[in-house]
Amino acid sequence: MPQSDTIYIGVGGHVVAIDRATGAEHWRCKLRSSNFVTIAVEAEAIYAGVNGELFCVDKGSGAILWRNRLKGLGMSIVAFGGSLNATANLTLPTMVFNSSSGRL
Repeated sequence: MPQSDTIYIGVGGHVVAIDRATGAEHWRCKLRSSNFVTIAVEAEAIYAGVNGELFCVDKGSGAILWRNRLKGLGMSIVAFGGSLNATANLTLPTMVFNSSSGRL
């Protein structure tokens, strides 16, 4: 599998795109106030979990494409499973969602 020129990190309520070779920041997307952000990177988008909410972020621009507040599920960590390439290896309950619409 070819390696991307960009790495994506979740930190301080943001998703940040970083140039792999230089460390320069390409873009930064503010999601909401939180110290902990889980992310999963797919070919077309980045999925980010913050305080019990799920966001879909455009890989090229950092724009928020959609968000799902996951009503009734609390403010806990969003863990990714399945075919997503999650950046956090957490043993927590997994919610399955449609990656196009953000619906559970």
